[in-house]
Amino acid sequence: MTQAASPAGWQGKLFLGEWVTGRGGTAAVLEPATGNVLGEIGVAIAADVVAAALRAQQAQRAWEALPFDKRAAVLHEAARLLKARSAQFIDWNVRECGSIVPKAQWELDATYEQLLMSAALPMQPNGLLFPSAMPGRTNAWRRVPIGVVGVIAPWNFPLLLAMRSVAPALALGNAVILKPDPQSAITGGALIADLFADAGLPAGVLQVLPGAAEAGDALVRHPGVDMISFTGSTAVGRQIGEICGRMLKKTALELGGNNPLIVLADADLDKAASSAAWGAFLHQGQICMQAGRHLVHRSVAQAYIDKLAARAKRLAVGNPATEPVHIGPLINARQAERVERIVAESVSAGAVIAAGGKRRDNYFEPTVLANVTAGMSAFKEEIFGPVAPVTIFDTIDEAIALVHASEYGLAAAVHSASMTNAMAVARRLRSGMVHINDQTVNNEFHVPFGGMGASGNGGRFGGPANIDEFTKTQWISAIDAPIEYPF
Repeated sequence: MTQAASPAGWQGKLFLGEWVTGRGGTAAVLEPATGNVLGEIGVAIAADVVAAALRAQQAQRAWEALPFDKRAAVLHEAARLLKARSAQFIDWNVRECGSIVPKAQWELDATYEQLLMSAALPMQPNGLLFPSAMPGRTNAWRRVPIGVVGVIAPWNFPLLLAMRSVAPALALGNAVILKPDPQSAITGGALIADLFADAGLPAGVLQVLPGAAEAGDALVRHPGVDMISFTGSTAVGRQIGEICGRMLKKTALELGGNNPLIVLADADLDKAASSAAWGAFLHQGQICMQAGRHLVHRSVAQAYIDKLAARAKRLAVGNPATEPVHIGPLINARQAERVERIVAESVSAGAVIAAGGKRRDNYFEPTVLANVTAGMSAFKEEIFGPVAPVTIFDTIDEAIALVHASEYGLAAAVHSASMTNAMAVARRLRSGMVHINDQTVNNEFHVPFGGMGASGNGGRFGGPANIDEFTKTQWISAIDAPIEYPF
């Protein structure tokens, strides 16, 4: 792979409608596969957020006032430029985020679809007319932009999970302040800033502020930021929800998951193992929808473990920028150490390694753990690494109880030859998404997406749900002649 092309002007800077020097100094952009420094980003602090919020408030009013086709045109041009710059986006995703090339290509294609879908939003019906019992009165109920939307995006799918909020929010007339994770600030920040600037988005309507906890906290607390869209850990999501709740500020929280893949006794084990390998090991398992708990009927458990372990052993691990591999590096040493700790604790408690289990620097082998029970770390924790823990059940009721032993409720999958049986199980699961005879890492961007329980606060992304999330409503009644009341 060639050296990643750089976006213009980003070295050591923030994007406040133009590239400027931030007040928080700079931070290195590291390549997780090698530890090499790829450049430096500007670091935002609270004062930068204050300045960005003022610019956003001023820019949003003019952006909202534009005819819908003008806003749609900017989104269409951004989509065109994304395709034209695909090599740049893919190279940075591989180098900065440790993505394998097919994952980076998929993420780009999915983001392109997201932009096209968002470009269609401004022309959708934006209200309803209601009848009135008062003669001559009209009741118009309409959707209006929220105002300024703060988007806090993660590092694992930095382009897609930023654009999932940025694109519809812009399309519907909002201004956006995007805070990408510092570990993915180019793929999920600088490249997006340049994309929209070159697509003709007016200055100040989108601003990009990489930064650590101080910048995120300032964005959440700023009274001029009217909504927070956050994708990340449940622990941080709880804190954001608490702060925004006190401020009566809207939030969309898409949080963690410990997602079950249930294999019933009559399942096609080859297909189930294929789904399981993809759901557990894709992008090194660093996906909120990762198949994190494999619940398998006792009668087929050993055969399932053997088939899944065989698939894990065939996966190549290495640097995706220099060799064709299936598994790249984890995002940093801390995460690699965490995965290693979870596996070691589970083995000490009685789990058996059927495949993998070894760490080298930031790399961790695709791992299958057998004999995992509900008290083990590999069952209880969201691993966010390439580990597939297998737990045995004897009855459907036991399987359901194992699923609900976790507070998470993001995604689930059920494998069975009987659609009737699989649907009966699916209907009993407290999960925002359930996929039958498939794996857990599914996302179709016209279908509303989101979790239950500790996986989210009920917010949804995708299709018509975007209109609900990124607008507020107003009732306007009108009557030709003023009413004379008895008081």
